[in-house]
Amino acid sequence: MDYEAILEDIKPTTEEKEHIDSVSKRIMDFLQNACNEKGIDAKVTLVGSVAKNTALKGKSDIDIFIAFPLDTDKKYLKEKGLELAHECCTEFDVDAEHHFASHPYVTTVIEECEVDIVPCYSIKDGSELKSAVDRTILHTRYVKANLSQSQQDEVLLLKRFMAMTGTYGSEFKVGGFAGYLCELLIIHYGTFEETLKAAVNWKYGHVIDLEKYGTSKNFKDPLIVIDPTDENRNVGAALRLDKMAEFIQSARNYLFGDNKKDYFYPLPRELKREDILNEFKLRNSDLIAFRFDIPDMPLDTLHPQLRKTCEALERKLNSEEFNVFKADYWSDEVENCVILLEMASSRLNDVKVNVGPKVFITQACENFVAKYGRENCYIQGDFLVHTQKRQFNNAVDLITFIFTKEHIGMIKVGKNLKNILINTFEFIDVADIDLEFLDDFLNPGQHISR
Repeated sequence: MDYEAILEDIKPTTEEKEHIDSVSKRIMDFLQNACNEKGIDAKVTLVGSVAKNTALKGKSDIDIFIAFPLDTDKKYLKEKGLELAHECCTEFDVDAEHHFASHPYVTTVIEECEVDIVPCYSIKDGSELKSAVDRTILHTRYVKANLSQSQQDEVLLLKRFMAMTGTYGSEFKVGGFAGYLCELLIIHYGTFEETLKAAVNWKYGHVIDLEKYGTSKNFKDPLIVIDPTDENRNVGAALRLDKMAEFIQSARNYLFGDNKKDYFYPLPRELKREDILNEFKLRNSDLIAFRFDIPDMPLDTLHPQLRKTCEALERKLNSEEFNVFKADYWSDEVENCVILLEMASSRLNDVKVNVGPKVFITQACENFVAKYGRENCYIQGDFLVHTQKRQFNNAVDLITFIFTKEHIGMIKVGKNLKNILINTFEFIDVADIDLEFLDDFLNPGQHISR
């Protein structure tokens, strides 16, 4: 396939590159001059996809690291790093927003470019690591030294393909492939298409060890890509199994399908609420939807807690013999979260079987009979059981019961969500939920196939 037309659409324009380079240089010059003037022993470095020339059009975020010597006190590094970042924001007349990785860093927007200014330690290899962000400079150096100019385009094709199939991005919300992982795949396999051809034959625990460290046995992840700059790190550790599987199937669909160009562009969606709601009606499922406020917290902390809460509620409902066909959550990441449950059954009969011990365990059976009455107990298979009235025969009633101060401990809720769930939880109509989320809920395979 001829990828030139696609590359023209996804590569940053000359104007965009020149603008990014100009903004990057001015920020770096300011920070380095500030270090020199204040007698701060640190070197300012451009890292990330912009430095490696692997940024997609419109995604040219600027990552600037302030690298301090290894013997720098951590408190001093944090204070001076933030001080320099704030002075930079003042110089460019922009607001500073604090984030936290191994230690605080600043995110801001300068001349329409999102900029991260991150203090770190200057290390030569992974053995000197003092904080997780320290590797980033090493990653940039490795990719620049090992990725050819033509392969930069191959990385762009792979990133774009993954983005359009929903498998790109290592943040918890996505759980997909990180940009650095994409670059290593291209270094290893050579091209975008060769990467896809290899991926269709991946098995669980597939290993890529570019520097032949031989440390893969230390990891149990679905995809193991040993970091060339740190033999004790798996670059694929954040990749969820479902996202690896989606990428494998996307690769198969692409290689053996006809509409290859379509995989590099967003799905054409003209969604109508009436059509979506009618499709739900045709499934003849019971739908339960509720919303609640979300606290002001980092997204990489919020999404794990939302997923944990959704999955815990699903498990609880199933354990009580309600049948959850599918569950998922959505958030606008500002104020609201919605959990949607599609139930195969949300109403039950009034009685259930309470299973006791096996009939061969004499003392346990006597204890069971003493508790429930000899006349009420009978045998199912080789278990002693008895029939009792359900506490809840309606899933809505059980959910309402759970999200109270007294009973929230029945499920494992994200720690920052407990109080806000208790105070703001309310059932809503499915018609009030985000349309794209509903469409994805109904058609989960539409992104991996065209």
